[in-house]
Amino acid sequence: MNSHVFLGAFIAYVVVMIAFGWWISRHSRGTGNDFLLGGRSIPIFLTIGTTVATMVGTGSSMGAVGFGYTNGWAGALYGIGGSIGVLLLAAWFAPVRKLRFMTMSEELSYYVGANRWVRNIVAVLIYIACIGWLGAHILGGGLYLSWMAGIDLTTARILVALGFGIYCVIGGYMAVVWTDTIQAVVLFVGFIVMAVIALFEVGGFSGLGANMDVATTSFLGIDKIGVVPAISLTAVIAVGVLATPSYRQRIYSGNSVHSVRKSFVITGILYIIFSIIPAIIGMATHALNPDLDNSNFAFPFLATEILPLWLGLLLLVAGLSATMSSASSDAIAGVSILLRDVYVLFTGHTPSAHKVVKLSRLSLVATIGLALLFALTSDNVIDYITSMIATVMAGMFVCGVLGRFWPRYNWQGAVATLIAASATSLAVIGVDSWSAFWGNPSIPAVLVALVVGVVVSLITPASQVTPEQALQRINEERQRMEGDADPALTPQTDSTS
Repeated sequence: MNSHVFLGAFIAYVVVMIAFGWWISRHSRGTGNDFLLGGRSIPIFLTIGTTVATMVGTGSSMGAVGFGYTNGWAGALYGIGGSIGVLLLAAWFAPVRKLRFMTMSEELSYYVGANRWVRNIVAVLIYIACIGWLGAHILGGGLYLSWMAGIDLTTARILVALGFGIYCVIGGYMAVVWTDTIQAVVLFVGFIVMAVIALFEVGGFSGLGANMDVATTSFLGIDKIGVVPAISLTAVIAVGVLATPSYRQRIYSGNSVHSVRKSFVITGILYIIFSIIPAIIGMATHALNPDLDNSNFAFPFLATEILPLWLGLLLLVAGLSATMSSASSDAIAGVSILLRDVYVLFTGHTPSAHKVVKLSRLSLVATIGLALLFALTSDNVIDYITSMIATVMAGMFVCGVLGRFWPRYNWQGAVATLIAASATSLAVIGVDSWSAFWGNPSIPAVLVALVVGVVVSLITPASQVTPEQALQRINEERQRMEGDADPALTPQTDSTS
């Protein structure tokens, strides 16, 4: 049966990735800085490859295709939001590469005088967010592996988690960026070929609207989902990129500000071009079979039921590449937060340099295990992602923007920002009429958090800690963890801003 062929192809692919991760690990210096940040020397082509692979992840392969199946051209909104997010990341935050941060909680606490309260709250929120992202990737990959390989959903999710987990544990961050780059090529070729053949199967662009509500064929499907929900979906994906720790990891590990910025701009351009592909695949699948029980099965249905076996195998690899590349990045980001910040919260000190690699591997196992447990509780990728982003990450996005561009921002304002964003998001989710109007809680959560953060900062004393003092505090604390892997604990001299 073809299901056995698909399962065999998946297992073979995972074995290749694991072997590659092992090979990469042999060329690592074995330090914590190497394992978690690639020695802060990731070249531009690897930054582009890993960022592209992370962006074209579970949301694009499963979520956006399924969204396009139901809502037509609105499936492109995911890619548009992601492009906006990564371009703003290039413009606003690439310069923080000079400050040699290791985690996003370090960065956000730096903006408010290296305040420990802010650092601890953000660390916990980011770790929860990383588990959430990981759960989304396991959820999406498990859904279509289950369909394509003919195995039960729980087994499929476990296999996906094991697939990316093993090569992460073996090879660390360098294994992630190299495998991401390879997977970026595979998934781009696979998705483009799939879209072209899908168009051919339905008779070109004119056939995409067959069996679909005419509203779904309007510009970006706005007539179907509404203007405000369309803006909200775009915004929540952009906010997700701007506040997701794995993208910050790309900044901290890059060669230079110039390298990071150029990588993000190229990625943003590629992603905006890519954005229509999930919509095309989803609409074509609807034209061929409008009666799928779960729209998330649009991608695997087209691969297994419509396309030739050889192409279905290619697309299985492409889809799993998308899932595993994103998942591996979020896993490493989560472990960096766990060891650099959460560990300090409970022990009072950072782990010593010679223990970091061992602790990182143990933490990867624990983090992926937690994400797998969460993934077993949901079956809709887009709902899972958008709710999690708005609740956990909207406040971090506002903290980053205010901290980066408004010197008067203080730790009291940052704490108020984080609380206000999460409370607003939960309130919107809890009221059906509000959820229906907004589509998701991202816009109200960001707006309320912004206002509350500004007001609280203005009515409380300004920080007396200078940026230089804040950075020195962070660097001194991190020295024990980085050991001799980091020759300088002061900001880099980098003329590019």
